[in-house]
Amino acid sequence: MITKSILKLDDVAIRFAGDSGDGMQLTGTKFTDETALAGNDLSTYPDFPAEIRAPAGTMAGVSGYQIHFASRDIHTPADRVDLLVAFNPAALRANVEDVRSQGMIIINSDAFTKKSLTRAGYSEDPRVDLATRYNLVEIPLTTLNREALHGLALTQREMDRCKNFFALGLLCWLYGRPMDATERWLSGKFKGDVFEGNLRTLNAGHAFGETTELFPTHYTIPSAKIEAGTYRNITGNIALAWGIVAAGEQMNNPVFLGAYPITPASEVLHEVARHRHFGVKTFQAEDEIAAASATIGAAFAGQLAVTISSGPGFILKQEAIGLGVMVELPLVAINVQRAGPATGSPTKTEQGDLLASIFGRHSQSPVPVLAPSTPGDCFHTVIEAFKMAVEFMTPVIVLSDGYLANSAEPWKIPDVESLGREPVVFATQDGDSKFKPYSRVPETLARPWAIPGTPGLEHRIGGLTKEDVTGNIVYGAENHQHMVDLRAEKIARIANSIPPAEVEGPDTGKLLVIGWGGTRGAIMAAVEECTENGQEVSQVHLRHLNPFPGNIGELLGRFESVLCPELNEGQLAMLLRARYLIDVQSFSKISGQPFKVGEIVDQIQKILNSKD
Repeated sequence: MITKSILKLDDVAIRFAGDSGDGMQLTGTKFTDETALAGNDLSTYPDFPAEIRAPAGTMAGVSGYQIHFASRDIHTPADRVDLLVAFNPAALRANVEDVRSQGMIIINSDAFTKKSLTRAGYSEDPRVDLATRYNLVEIPLTTLNREALHGLALTQREMDRCKNFFALGLLCWLYGRPMDATERWLSGKFKGDVFEGNLRTLNAGHAFGETTELFPTHYTIPSAKIEAGTYRNITGNIALAWGIVAAGEQMNNPVFLGAYPITPASEVLHEVARHRHFGVKTFQAEDEIAAASATIGAAFAGQLAVTISSGPGFILKQEAIGLGVMVELPLVAINVQRAGPATGSPTKTEQGDLLASIFGRHSQSPVPVLAPSTPGDCFHTVIEAFKMAVEFMTPVIVLSDGYLANSAEPWKIPDVESLGREPVVFATQDGDSKFKPYSRVPETLARPWAIPGTPGLEHRIGGLTKEDVTGNIVYGAENHQHMVDLRAEKIARIANSIPPAEVEGPDTGKLLVIGWGGTRGAIMAAVEECTENGQEVSQVHLRHLNPFPGNIGELLGRFESVLCPELNEGQLAMLLRARYLIDVQSFSKISGQPFKVGEIVDQIQKILNSKD
């Protein structure tokens, strides 16, 4: 029996990469599940090819899944990886520069044929050079997988589709991951020889790692110290879906989701549809406009109404959202942002829709805008959006993004009782007096939610300009000015009900880094790194983007410099400059990829050095 040493590590970053048909997302997801069960903190980043089915073996078809896991709190999937598993030359070429110096690269040597090297853009075999820069491990994955499946009634193509589980088993051995959850998943997913084949190759990969001399050492990563509770892995899209369902339960009101499928938002529609036993209705419309319009109809009928889309689909909904502003009905519109413009890069992330969300509708039509900052935060943000929509009788926009949508983190499942129950209050007749549906709550300026068909609550509604009290159509100049001002003031008053922004670090000093949305992890890790080096840096991350928290202007003024990293050309920075007349320095990246920690650290250093 071969005795191998065990090395204890604090954290590890791994990337699986291969053709879009090689099952990289499934492999990464299963490894993530096992890592979560092992008790580590983790952060993941699935990177899908933008092509629906690019030619096999080409750079355009490379799919990747990165996981960073540790025995401590971590915030990002890591800038560089310790181990790259490359299933073909294209996957190697697309990802090799992200491997740390002397890191490990495992390749499927069977895939390194002259034809595949040429298809990946290599003029010569790169392996000799790589062996001098990295710990290169060549394994004939295809051959070993086929040998493990010999005797099963599977075609060669079916056998080859199992090789990702050989790699999964190997890495579970290499990093001391259990495989029980994966085996249970396989037993529920497949039957017969397909089940047997995947299970065999999973165990074969584990046994190969244990017996081969290619790996004299394997690794252990102790469990992280986390708050007691019940946890599960959750992605931003799943958290949005669960938040939608939870809002209906909390507010004791039926939920209606109207949507049209679009990457990367479609998963939310699929997940919500699985929970119809909670009384949630899902409607897949013929297009984005119909989905948003149906949502307005559901809100008019007294349902908690939500619509979801991404980028170009969200823009198609803007006219209907403008109607929601005019008729003052509560609905939630979720935009899972993606890289654009137009069709753009559907599977890549971006934060390009902030200004469109605030100003992108016809005329003066203000709405609240919220943005979650982590996958788990998507759950709480969408619940807050529903409550805000009902309290202020307005559409509310939630801006997620492709990075949050697909990445995963451990999420503590909240105690149901802690979420509370706040049933929706509808308008009713007050004794014998005539209730006026157009009257407003003094504190919020919101109208009561008057359900059509309720005796005594008859009222007019529509997109034409109306008089505030009667609802009669009035085109007069003074009335139009009054209604525009009134709707703006209603949204502005939301600032009174949201918590002040909180600074992480000193509340005054040389530099404040301010951000929003899915950049939180990279910003937090960068600020922590600079702080550990003795530099004076603080951070604030915004959930409420319209209106801003009431203390933002005063807070920005306490710092000598303000830096705003964004995955756009400086949209939040522009808003802050215009609103508070403070020189907010923009740091932009629009590559379809999230920020690396090192990029933000370098920008922080540049600003601090300019002050010395």
